Amino acid sequence: MTAQTQTEIRFDGRTYDQEKDGERLRRLFDRVFALMRDGEWRTLAEIQQVTGGSEASVSARLRDFRKKKFGGHGWGRRRREGALWEYQVRVRD
Repeated sequence: MTAQTQTEIRFDGRTYDQEKDGERLRRLFDRVFALMRDGEWRTLAEIQQVTGGSEASVSARLRDFRKKKFGGHGWGRRRREGALWEYQVRVRD
């Protein structure tokens, strides 16, 4: 990640509880970012298999990467086949 350290990551949302969710989401954020920073295209299932967490949580972490407070990284989505989508993160320097 850019200049932001792991301890500075602050998630938000109506149902988010820092004490109950913060560490778990930060660890998943780190695992998803470590995998996706290579710019390869992957489905949610492929990302989930490597990083753990649910596909919904993996999808939320991918959306986090676009937010300025999480680095403002590029993010792509394309159809692989039928209704199957794949995702890519383009790390901003």
